[in-house]
Amino acid sequence: MNERITVAVTAFDPISQAGIASQLRHRHEVSLVDGPTPGAIGLVVVDRLDEQATQAIRAAARQGSGRVVVVAAHVDSGDLLSAVEAGCCGLLRRVDATPDRLVTAVRAATAGDGTLPPDLLGKLLEQVGRLQREALAPRGLTASGLSRREISVLKMVAEGEATCEIAKQLSYSERTVKNILRDVTTRLQLRNRTQAVAYAVREGLI
Repeated sequence: MNERITVAVTAFDPISQAGIASQLRHRHEVSLVDGPTPGAIGLVVVDRLDEQATQAIRAAARQGSGRVVVVAAHVDSGDLLSAVEAGCCGLLRRVDATPDRLVTAVRAATAGDGTLPPDLLGKLLEQVGRLQREALAPRGLTASGLSRREISVLKMVAEGEATCEIAKQLSYSERTVKNILRDVTTRLQLRNRTQAVAYAVREGLI
C-alpha cells in the first residue's frame, strides 16, 4: 500500500474545518492533521483569496512542505498570482471540492504538480505575461529573475568558453564577466558557476 500523505488543514471557521475533515477522514490516501505541520501538504480553506488568505497560504507553505492546496468559495482572477507567490500550487472552488478532487489535488501537490480550474489557467498566464511586460522587461529581467546578459554569460559558460573569451565576444571586461557570475551565484544561493549553469539548464533558460 502507498504511504499516506500527511495533509495539514487550515480553515478560518470550525464549520469549514469540520467540512473538509469529513470529506477526507475516510480516505486511505491521506492522514489529516490540524494546522500547519512540518513536511505536510497544506490544505487551506478560505472564503476568498484576500490578504488574510494569502497570509494563511504563506504560513502553511513555510511551516509545511512548501506546497499548498487552496479551497476557495469565491475566486477573483486578480488574486491568483498573489496566492501562487505565497505557495499555492493547487486551487479548487469549494463547489468542486469533492473528496476525489481533493485527493487528486493533494497527490498532484505531492508530486510537485499543480491543479487549477481550466478557466483560471489562462487568466493566470495573462497575469504572468503582464508582469513580464510591465515589471521585469523594462528592467532587463526575465521571469526567472535573470537578466538577458546574465543568461548570455551562462550560455557561453555552458559552451565551455573561458572568461576572457566571454568578455571578448560580449565586449565586456573580464571583471564584468566575473561580477555577473558572482551576482548570479550569490542571488540564487549557488556555490559556483557550474551550479549556476545547471540551474539555467533546469529552468530551460539555455
